[in-house]
Amino acid sequence: MLLIDDFETRFLLGVPAMDRTHREFVDLVNRLGEAGAAVFGYLYPDLVDHTHAHFANEDVLMGETGFPAIKEHRDEHARVLGELDAFRLRVNSGRIALARAYVTEQLPAWFAQHAITMDSALAAHVKARTPKKGQG
Repeated sequence: MLLIDDFETRFLLGVPAMDRTHREFVDLVNRLGEAGAAVFGYLYPDLVDHTHAHFANEDVLMGETGFPAIKEHRDEHARVLGELDAFRLRVNSGRIALARAYVTEQLPAWFAQHAITMDSALAAHVKARTPKKGQG
């Protein structure tokens, strides 16, 4: 059972680096959703580390392009990272139930909303500031 499906038609934003990172994120979330307890405990730190890097890359992109909603976007990243980090402490001690519930029940809906709102706005902003071939 995929937790986040139909990626290609729902979440492609037209910024290759963002699309690639989002695909990796979705793949990790889906793998965790299908994982048994031992594999979940093994993969969960990968999700947290990936998400830290994912958000750091977006933060750089926002700063470099002068994205107007940078504070709101960064605040949302900080909130999600705080949740992921808190669950990592539980997973590290072998308690995965709450982290699994978060990954399967909260994270997919959050990602869908975040991708089509905040990340879509960022992608449009980036594309508007990227010189077209032959113009740069």
